[in-house]
Order: sequence, then structure tokens, then C-alpha cells
Amino acid sequence: MKQAFVFVGGEICPERITERPGEDAVTIAADVGWKNAKRLGITPRILVGDFDSLGEPDVEEETEVLQVPAEKDDTDTQLAVDLAISRGAEHITIIGGLDGRLDHTLSNLAILEDLDRRGIHALITDGRNRVRFLRNNSTLIPRSGFRYLALLAADETVKGVSIEGVKYPLKRARLHRAHQYAVSNEIEKNCALIEVRRGGVWIVESADAPMGASQKKNRKN
Repeated sequence: MKQAFVFVGGEICPERITERPGEDAVTIAADVGWKNAKRLGITPRILVGDFDSLGEPDVEEETEVLQVPAEKDDTDTQLAVDLAISRGAEHITIIGGLDGRLDHTLSNLAILEDLDRRGIHALITDGRNRVRFLRNNSTLIPRSGFRYLALLAADETVKGVSIEGVKYPLKRARLHRAHQYAVSNEIEKNCALIEVRRGGVWIVESADAPMGASQKKNRKN
């Protein structure tokens, strides 16, 4: 299965990102995502975007640069994902894109849903969160450094939702978009088995944010 890594903007926790591209992976930076890739010690093979955030790119000579007009229909992330598919990617990992502007975050979550519809395996992570999309299917989520597990309904009603290997199991439950209650779960076994019979969900793994200096001071007081 050919893999692609797409690096986008937003804050990341490099020390918590375990996903790394193999030698044969397609690596693409979307605009300022170039900086996130470099923070991880990775030089993307392709840089695409309008560069409104990155500015005039200063990249390695071997990097393929594809500049597009600032006035366009697709976001830089969408352009990078479509480019990855055009280069044969069957599994796409998006790094970044879950912090900052809410419209971009929601757009990136919608990209996961679209990739699932197109038969592309995908996830997005910034180190503090990792998200996948699942529709009418089942999957295993290994226990990892993310403490919390949540299922967020993407449809008005999601039916036949079962979760095993977790603190709060579900069996053929219904989830509702207007009442999201399957949050703050925790994986207790080696992995969680998730099944969705009808409908789509975002599977969200999350870790607590590290405390800043002011928070630590207040806790001591």
C-alpha cells in the first residue's frame, strides 16, 4: 500500500508524533506545512500552495515546487491530498491541521470523510490528537500514548455502534450528532475494537495538553 505524508500548518507536538514516512512514501508540504515537516526533520519532496503563509519558499533544489493562485476554490491541504492521490497514494497521513483556525480544522476533518468515501485509508494528527473516519465498517485502534478515545457522530443518527476493550464499552448503540456522548473513553486492553453498522463517525484519540508555567504556578497555590 503506497503511503503519502501531507504536512500542513498549525501547532504540532513533534515529540508525540510517532508517524514517520518510509523511503518510498510520497511527502508533500502544503504551504506553511513545510515548517512543520522541517521540525520533524523531514524534507518533503513536493511543496504546493499559494504560499500566503509561508512566503517566498526557500527550499532544497530537489524539491518540486507547485505554486497556485491565492484565489482558488480548494484549500492548500485539499490540493496536497489530491496531489498525493494522483501520485498513487492509498494511505495518507496528514500532520498538523488540528489547531488554529476552526474553519480549516473542520475542513480537514471533512477531508477524512471524503477520503474514506474514496477508499483511501487516512488519519490526521498533531501529536495531541489523532483522528480517523469510519463508515459502515470496523477497525482496531491500538493502545498508545493517547489517553482518551471518542467517537463523534458525523450523521444525524449512527446505528449499531459497538466498542470493546475500553473502559466504557458500547454494544449496538445509537449515536446522535446533536448529542455527542461517546467521548472521554479510555482503551484498557491492547486495542479497542470499534464497529459501526450504519453511519459515519470520527474516531478521535486525545492527550491532555501540557500545563504552561502559569497553570503550574496556580496548581501550587
